[in-house]
Amino acid sequence: MQNPQGLRELTVRSVILGGVITLLFTAANVYLGLKVGLTFATSIPAAVISMALLRLLGNSNILENNIVQTIASAAGTLSAIIFVLPGLVMVGWWQGFPYWVTAAVCALGGILGVMFSVPLRRALVTGSDLPYPEGVAAGEVLKVGFGSSAGSAENAKGLRMIVVGSLVAAGYQLLTYLKVAAEALAVPFRVGAGATAASTSLAMALIGVGHLVGVSVGVAMFVGMLIAWAGLVPLLTWGEVGDNVAGVVNATFRSEVRFIGAGVIAVAALWSLFRIIGPIIKGIRAALAASQARQAGTELPLTERDIPIGIVGGTIVALLLPIAGLLWYFSSGTVLAAGIGPTIIGSLVYVVVIGAIIACVCGYMAGLIGASNSPVSGVGILAVLGASVLLVLVYGHGGDPEQTKALVAYALFTTGIVFSIATISNDNLQDLKTGQLVGATPWRQQLALIYGVIFGSLVIPPVLDLLNKAFGFAGAPGAGDNALAAPQAALISSLAKGVLGGDIQWSLIGWGAVLGVALIGVDEALRAGRKLRLPPLCVGMGIYLPMALTLLIPIGALLGWLYDRWADRQASPEFAKRMGVLAATGLIVGESLLGVAFAGVVALTGSDAPLAVVGPDFEHPAKWIGVLLFAGGIGLLYRAARRTSAG
Repeated sequence: MQNPQGLRELTVRSVILGGVITLLFTAANVYLGLKVGLTFATSIPAAVISMALLRLLGNSNILENNIVQTIASAAGTLSAIIFVLPGLVMVGWWQGFPYWVTAAVCALGGILGVMFSVPLRRALVTGSDLPYPEGVAAGEVLKVGFGSSAGSAENAKGLRMIVVGSLVAAGYQLLTYLKVAAEALAVPFRVGAGATAASTSLAMALIGVGHLVGVSVGVAMFVGMLIAWAGLVPLLTWGEVGDNVAGVVNATFRSEVRFIGAGVIAVAALWSLFRIIGPIIKGIRAALAASQARQAGTELPLTERDIPIGIVGGTIVALLLPIAGLLWYFSSGTVLAAGIGPTIIGSLVYVVVIGAIIACVCGYMAGLIGASNSPVSGVGILAVLGASVLLVLVYGHGGDPEQTKALVAYALFTTGIVFSIATISNDNLQDLKTGQLVGATPWRQQLALIYGVIFGSLVIPPVLDLLNKAFGFAGAPGAGDNALAAPQAALISSLAKGVLGGDIQWSLIGWGAVLGVALIGVDEALRAGRKLRLPPLCVGMGIYLPMALTLLIPIGALLGWLYDRWADRQASPEFAKRMGVLAATGLIVGESLLGVAFAGVVALTGSDAPLAVVGPDFEHPAKWIGVLLFAGGIGLLYRAARRTSAG
């Protein structure tokens, strides 16, 4: 397809290339999300790779490359569904991930997310001053790449930085698989009559995540970590510590502290919704006005042509039928099968209403702090709480164990559909912002987003199944020592079990809500004073994620801030900063892809440590070797980024 200026936009090769890049970034995001509970935005690296490859094919342009990054980033973002679906394995309902059922959950929810975000483009992209950090950055990358011959050279350097970062991270990760270098460090200790712990995962991907999320988010997560581990854990273990210090600390964190974090996230997510109700209503009105103008024969500018609102509404209604069929199939053969019809109807209403609300919240949060920073898992917490409470109103709670287990699974499955809406809404508007900056046609880009959803839906199930067979998930039946943490899925499934089983500690969530209100007040005061922000959602993330998964993120944010300060003093600051971003992205991609490959080796051999070349007695030296090599590798990578930027 071509625009009136003769530039090809939505082409066959752009769709194919977007699909190929999807395979890499979606697999990387699935692994990263299950391991550390975070995913990364793929727009910028996808744009860099796309420009480098399409230049080899010839006759490429900025709009065609924009389609590639749109497809790849949509599919990569959809991988955040792993924050919910592994819960079905954790509660013992699934033993693996049925391919077509899993793909259908991702695809149906994802396409709904695209439809819900169409009217939001006018409200939150063209009609607001939200910064859209990743969308703007991706747009600048595309414009620079096609603005001059120097842009081509910059793209080549950018691709090289992704490769270098990937090799550094993969190299260290390989050493951990060989057991020559440590994978994590942890020290539990007493604090008065209580106890706590200090721990970190030696995962270079976390440094990359920290660089990408920025210093405000890094500081907020560090504050949350301090609240959890320097305050709540010692307080809640006071007088309860026996000989097993580590066991008491871990149990307290899992069963109490994380629910306080959930309360913080829930309140912060609701506050975000409250702030954007006005712009959302204006955007819907603008979309309806544009539709009426087109029907009256008014010629809209190319850059204002969305998918017509009538088609959007019709698609949403049409998707309800396969969603109903999917819910019926999931519940068939269970204790819920008899009389499931009214429950399915109620679920459809819930998916549409809550899905629309969540699309608004996620779109706003992504526009404010970026898709990588937006704690979409907090929205998942609200969604599963809502679904579980509604099921309690119909079926009650704390009754027959078999029925309770089926209800928990049904709540998680329904939340999975809603969460697919959330993940795509969390990314769509970033891509549409990029399109606005480069002069793309919105409806073509929205169609590309649907292609991205379909590609991602096809890739996610086998990767999930492979990782489940190789490692399993912490807390799932039969999980081993190397099980992936899947922290969000663990928390969301725990909430569903608590609500439907009747044993959830609402007091902990309530205290978290009170803390969330206080944090909102602090953040608003900082906003008014134009000081460093302290996003309460990110503080909540710092509270409920294990320290091993959060400590390096603030460190990465600090390193990124220091690097950016250096970049500001260079002749081409934006180029220098972009090299840092791409190096950080390489850390994530390299470690994650090697992790997926290693999962295949584990699945084939049946061994938890198939590559180990040393025994358990090497554990202590491995810690020192790990710390030294980890620090050295990060230092060398940033040095390479600086030399590339200055060269």
